[in-house]
Formats: sequence, structure tokens, C-alpha cells
Amino acid sequence: MTLSPEQLSKFHEDGFLLLRALVDHSQCSLILDAAREEINTMASPIETEGEYNETDNRTLRRLRQVYDRRDEFSEWMRDVSIRPILKQVLGETPVLTLAHHNSIMTKMPSNSSETCWHQDNRYWDFENEDLLSVWLALDEESKENGVLSFIPGSHRSELSAEQFDEKSCFLQGPAQNEALIAKSVQFDLHPGDVVLFHCKTLHHAFANKTDKPKISFVYTVRALSNRPLPDTRSSAFDELILEESL
Repeated sequence: MTLSPEQLSKFHEDGFLLLRALVDHSQCSLILDAAREEINTMASPIETEGEYNETDNRTLRRLRQVYDRRDEFSEWMRDVSIRPILKQVLGETPVLTLAHHNSIMTKMPSNSSETCWHQDNRYWDFENEDLLSVWLALDEESKENGVLSFIPGSHRSELSAEQFDEKSCFLQGPAQNEALIAKSVQFDLHPGDVVLFHCKTLHHAFANKTDKPKISFVYTVRALSNRPLPDTRSSAFDELILEESL
């Protein structure tokens, strides 16, 4: 499984790429069932809405460190079939970094908040910014229940610190920011759809306005030569080199 030259060019141009029906529905169902069980237990480590809006410490935002929670999760993260694609995008052997993402993401009904515009590298520490996030839709995702939105080409934009707030959220309001946000796009996702996006691509997620949780899976890979900086969170967890064959 590899990308066409046109797909690879589109990723580098836009900073993200949608791959429809990449994962079997049966595998998505297994992962989703396991995720629901983990969500019901709320076992640490987790992240809640309160870490962002300081008013809700009970509503789940994500399950952290899912690689070690269930075989259903780690098997997807080790999937051999997607490795050639990851290598194409990164230009070298991908390495699964368990320090960042490695999460089941949720948008819970009624109480979830809109996720601010941001870049994924805001809390990461690597030698360079050659990192890729892999988002798997486990169920239907739309604007109504909190789908992701992306700003094409924003990974190549020269952005200043003044364009972000103290939490590294891309400010809404300034004219230069609004001009970029006006270019944003989103697309409905279906079970098995995968979105690849660069760690500098500006993206956000809408609030969930439905009566059902939205549950997704995201993990991150780095290029083999792009090592985490010593004594940072990025270097504090195990990693797995994803060779093309086992």
C-alpha cells in the first residue's frame, strides 16, 4: 500500500491527506468496542475538559497512553500495511513515538468544547519538525459531532508567537489569522477513513452537538533521524521503529 505521486504531492502542498476506507470496518468495530470499555472505566492516564476550560474536571477529552492498554489499540499502531505510506511521507523509516498522542480522542455529547486552532508540535521537543499524526475515524464524524478542520498549507506558513495565545492556541480575531482561518476545510469522515497531517498544520475540532460520543484514534510517528531532545517529555517514553516488514 503506497501513495500515488499525486497524493504525496498533495500532502506536501496542503499539510494533510485524507485516505478513504483505509481500514476495514471490522477492525474499526473491534477498536471502537475496546475504546468504549476503556471510556467506561476512565482509568488513568486521561485528559478532561477541565484541563482546557477550567470548569469541567469530569468530562473525558482523551484516553492517554493507549498503546499499553489493549491489544486492539497496539495492533493498529503496529499495522504493517500503512508503514510504506508513513515512510513515503516522512522520507525515511517511521518511528512510533508513544510520548505524544497515542490516544483515544473523544467529543462527549453536551459537555465537549470546541478545540482551539493549534499545531500539534506546541508541546513537543524533537530535533526538527518532521512528524506526522495519523487520525483514524472509528465511527461517523461530521461538523455536528466535532470533526477536524484543517488550514491547507499552514504547515508552510511563517507564523509569529504574537499570533498565538499563552496556551499556544492560534488567535481568532487578528486580520492575518482570520485570513488563514477563512481557508479552512473539513470533510465528513466514515469508519476506516484515515487523515494524515503534519505536526505544523493548523487544525481544530468543533464541539459535539449530538447526543452520542464521538470516538477517534490518533497516534504520531517521527522520522528515524529526528530524535527527541534529551530530558524532555518527548524522550520520556518508549518508541517503536516501524520497519516495512516484520
